[in-house]
Amino acid sequence: MNTPGHLLLGAALFARPPRPSFLFVALLGAAIPDISAVIMVFWAGRIEGVSDEVIYNTLYFSERWQQVFAIDNSIPLWAGLLGLALWQRLYLTRIFAASGLVHLIADLALHHDDGRSHFWPVTRWKFESPISYWDSAHYGSVVAAVLFMVSVAAFAVLIRRYQGWVSRALFAALLAGEAYFAWMWISYF
Repeated sequence: MNTPGHLLLGAALFARPPRPSFLFVALLGAAIPDISAVIMVFWAGRIEGVSDEVIYNTLYFSERWQQVFAIDNSIPLWAGLLGLALWQRLYLTRIFAASGLVHLIADLALHHDDGRSHFWPVTRWKFESPISYWDSAHYGSVVAAVLFMVSVAAFAVLIRRYQGWVSRALFAALLAGEAYFAWMWISYF
């Protein structure tokens, strides 16, 4: 699932007006599992001048990058945070952790050979899903279309829930980002 779709889904599931903090932490929780990859890809490509081919075929699968991904994509760590939030009645932390866990569960189901060690530190094992959100050899075109429809549904929930133009503009931008990635995966892969 693409990052904009994760954000829309996390917000639709866990954010409630009128407190802007609910929306912020739901979006943040949904974003955190992808932030390290976004930063590392940006740094390697734009700052260090590394080609996309080297980034996605070598660096992405390197031990160093995979260790970073294992930490911020760890279901046990996120579940522990959710458990702590429930125990201590930390409502915002509950929203944050639940949104992050939904992201990780979706990723677990939608990554074939590019998955992460979702059960670190218990194990470095990686689940290879039979489907992929991008790889047409593993139904990526169909999955991308379905995920776009899920994003449209989340967008519809959010624009009904949030009346302000800033929120609606944010949701529209996220849906446009998801549409771009869906089109890209279907067109190129």
